[in-house]
Amino acid sequence: MRPSNRKVDELRAVSIETEVSRYAEGSCLIKFGNTHVLCTATVEDNVPPFLRNSGKGWVTAEYGMLPRSTHSRMDRKKNAGSGRTLEIQRLIGRSLRAVTNMEGFGERQIRVDCDVIQADGGTRTAAITGGFVALHLAFQHMQKLGVIDTIPLTDYVAAISCGLYEGNAVLDLDYDEDSNAQADSNFVLTGRNGIVEIQGTAEEEPFSQDQFMELMGLAMKGVSELVRIQRQALGA
Repeated sequence: MRPSNRKVDELRAVSIETEVSRYAEGSCLIKFGNTHVLCTATVEDNVPPFLRNSGKGWVTAEYGMLPRSTHSRMDRKKNAGSGRTLEIQRLIGRSLRAVTNMEGFGERQIRVDCDVIQADGGTRTAAITGGFVALHLAFQHMQKLGVIDTIPLTDYVAAISCGLYEGNAVLDLDYDEDSNAQADSNFVLTGRNGIVEIQGTAEEEPFSQDQFMELMGLAMKGVSELVRIQRQALGA
């Protein structure tokens, strides 16, 4: 029995509220149960030095957890410079770039900020899923202004965690499950089931190929549902 009483293949309640920031070109508040992440996308008329005069744009990401997003207050500066924070924001950036045509929006940079308001497991997966919606909205904004003709995205992308809890493969781990899981994996997949990145770790004994394939099947089901929710939020 899962602590949340969910079925093994059941997501937490997921919602995406768009245009929550007055100033950002694209924004949303995404909720995976009690994990809440504010995602904003900012369009900048510049690119990193290595892309100057290339005709290509860039998508990057920053991630952070607000001081009271967890049970006890964390130091803002220490969190911003932690190895975990840097690893997650690089993952978000890679995931978004995987479905973006960099030649489709000129020499501009879009910076996606993912700020965790409340954490209950799966903050990186929620950030990727919401970050894509914010990015899509930023491109929609550019299209309305006539800056670009078409939205330079090749597919949807979303992410979900799966793991082994009390010997069972389960979808979308919350904190209670994640902190006691025998294995924990994060899957970043596209709308057409393309694999962008998989992160998997055994916490106790190694897990088998059959168990991994069971987790993969759950992830594909979960991402399919998340993409449906993304499409609904974007009116697509």
